[in-house]
Amino acid sequence: MTKAELVDIISWKTGVSKKDTGTVVNLILDNIGEALMRGDKVELRGFGSFKVKTRRARLARNPRTGEAVQVPAKRVPFFKTSNELKGRMNGDD
Repeated sequence: MTKAELVDIISWKTGVSKKDTGTVVNLILDNIGEALMRGDKVELRGFGSFKVKTRRARLARNPRTGEAVQVPAKRVPFFKTSNELKGRMNGDD
């Protein structure tokens, strides 16, 4: 599902215009992104949680040449699914 499809579905189910729905969806996603950039955890009960993990610096290899390459430490977003969502996906109501 794309963001545009999500906006269409929410707009249809709520009766709110696509423009207003798109604005709300963008605000939600922007705020989740900003919270993650600050290092905050975002928890959506019944859906899952987003947090930032730090990957340590490491030595990797270029697969084409075999040359060693230093990969710097970096922060990456991580999503963990809630047990409730896992249960719904597997038919455990």
